[in-house]
Amino acid sequence: MRSRTLTRLAIALTGVALLGAACGGGDGDPEDVTAAFVLVGPVGDAGWNWAHDQGRQYAEDQTGAATLFVESVPENAEDFKAVAVDFIENEGADVIFGTSFGYMDPMLELSEEYPDVVFEHASGFKMNEANFGNFFGRMYQPRYLSGMAAGAMTESGQLGYVAAFPIPEVIRGINAFTLGVLETNPSAEVHVIWTFTWFDPAVEGDSAKALLEAGADVIAMHQDSTAAGVAAQDAGARWVAYNSDMRDFAPDAFITAPVWNWGPRYTAIIEAVAAGTYEPGSYWGGMDDGIVDLAPLADDVPGDVADQISDVAEQIREGEWDVFTGEIRDQEGNVRVAAGETLDDGSMLGMDWFVEGVVGDASP
Repeated sequence: MRSRTLTRLAIALTGVALLGAACGGGDGDPEDVTAAFVLVGPVGDAGWNWAHDQGRQYAEDQTGAATLFVESVPENAEDFKAVAVDFIENEGADVIFGTSFGYMDPMLELSEEYPDVVFEHASGFKMNEANFGNFFGRMYQPRYLSGMAAGAMTESGQLGYVAAFPIPEVIRGINAFTLGVLETNPSAEVHVIWTFTWFDPAVEGDSAKALLEAGADVIAMHQDSTAAGVAAQDAGARWVAYNSDMRDFAPDAFITAPVWNWGPRYTAIIEAVAAGTYEPGSYWGGMDDGIVDLAPLADDVPGDVADQISDVAEQIREGEWDVFTGEIRDQEGNVRVAAGETLDDGSMLGMDWFVEGVVGDASP
């Protein structure tokens, strides 16, 4: 599919300097760049893939580059490579964006086979020194803020979390959410169910129902569909969404959502490819960059809690405080982060343990 005429998104461009070795492009005109996006699920009307597609549209609108995308590509090497090679050899793609964790290894392999093509991977950790980099956002920051709101809204003190895969990205989000919950409701618990899928509305909905039947009255999620929110609304419960502002899909349940804004990052990469100044790196932006944020709160979130969330958000944006600042204990009561210390990026990126307050197994 090729996109040409698109609507400008109302989000501010935050530039990201990408300087160094020349790769791709070179004449400085982004309109000569073709950028291809590989998505793990359908674009739909909300969620992870929708947010990436909004970023694609924004980048095309800002740069004039031609953009291509394909939906619902499974996370295996054979399928990913078939799509990416077609983009490169038949569509002349200069840059390939892979938007799911499972694409990492085949992207690394292809980057060696096609040294003149730039490969950028969302959520991974592998890269090379020439044409393969990775990018992500500190989603744990708005996750924490959403937990603060959720902790204030629960009446039972039991919250459910529908979670995709037990990998550091998801575990980190559950922990951040739980720490936020405990900030406003110190006696609450967050119960986790693993679905082992990024996008399966039936499984997501059934998992949310199981948590609700077990006593949860607020459902959070690290999933791509709105099924958990629909289940929460049907049960008269509340919901913290993810990826995009999903309030229209379950308006009576919706509290807020940690959301993505990929457009400025995609724009910066395309412009660097065009200028021949692309250099691979590991980008992990935060609320200060605008790549992650918190959707507006529901009207019934208490005013004092909303003010508290706003104050903490400002501290995060200004670099005065971050989520994994101690003292933090794990499920067994062991101190993992000492008082006054802040977890380093490497420890966060490899997180494989749950904080106190989480009910569930981080290694099922």
